[in-house]
Amino acid sequence: MMQEITQFANPAFLWLLLVIPPLVAWYIWKQNRLTASLKHSSLSVVAALPAGWRAHLRHVPFALRMCVLALLIVAFARPQSSARGENVYREGIDITIVLDISGSMLAEDFRPNRLEAAKSVAEDFILGRESDRIGLVIFAGESFTQCPLTTDYSVLVDLLKKVKTGYLQDGTAIGEGIANAVNRMKNSKAKSRVMILLTDGVNNMGSIDPATAAEIASTFGIRMYTIGVGTRGMAPYPVQTPFGTQYQQMPVEIDEVMLRQVAELTGGDYFRATGNRALRDIYAKIDKLERTRVEVTEFHRYTELFYLFVLYALGLFLVELLLRAFVFRKIP
Repeated sequence: MMQEITQFANPAFLWLLLVIPPLVAWYIWKQNRLTASLKHSSLSVVAALPAGWRAHLRHVPFALRMCVLALLIVAFARPQSSARGENVYREGIDITIVLDISGSMLAEDFRPNRLEAAKSVAEDFILGRESDRIGLVIFAGESFTQCPLTTDYSVLVDLLKKVKTGYLQDGTAIGEGIANAVNRMKNSKAKSRVMILLTDGVNNMGSIDPATAAEIASTFGIRMYTIGVGTRGMAPYPVQTPFGTQYQQMPVEIDEVMLRQVAELTGGDYFRATGNRALRDIYAKIDKLERTRVEVTEFHRYTELFYLFVLYALGLFLVELLLRAFVFRKIP
């Protein structure tokens, strides 16, 4: 990225430009003193005489002299063209969001519910990144890749918004979700690979144990951040009945020991979110922990421009000398 700017190496010389207005005033005063007056009975004869072109241009030499002076002062200030640029190197991160979409994610201890709150915060997280590839894996009783790693955040957000409960067989197959994400990230060439796992339950389905899946993730250099979502105690869960939607208080059961173990196996961390704000704060913390490393090298290139002003001044000075010698020559 290049940016051209003009600056002066010796800007203090520009104060000398203040000398020019007094010189102009002195010249005007002098011209008025030199103007002869002639007393006569009538001005009609004089007024009828046409003024010559030399009379109209008699002040040109002085104007040229002032321009020469101004150009020389600017030249002494040493104008420079400065090209400033930056070489930017970005070390990208590959991030996969692993989202639980089991039926229990409809509990309304979050607003409007756990799943919609998780989607909203994840969307803000995605749009806050710049050059990282981000993917989305969803799981319930089984796992599915909703979006592979991509930098097209608009497509990713659109696919995230379409996620609903009921897409997959109900249940909580945390190990399957981790394994699916690992499979998507194992061939990544990114310097840093991160998985963000969000769930509100206990692993009760799938053929892969979460700890085993985490160990596999660790062998591929994938760091995991796990988030348990749900208030402590009981949470209102919507139940469809012949009389409409009714709410039942259901116990919140999150296997925090397993989630903490999974995170520690990969060098990550475990977080507990008990409300919308806490969930947003957790994503903000992860966002700060996992930032793309950016190296910026600045460089400056200067080009001296004073010689142009000197050449212009010499040119105008030559024009002035020629005018005084051949056009406005004074005969003693």
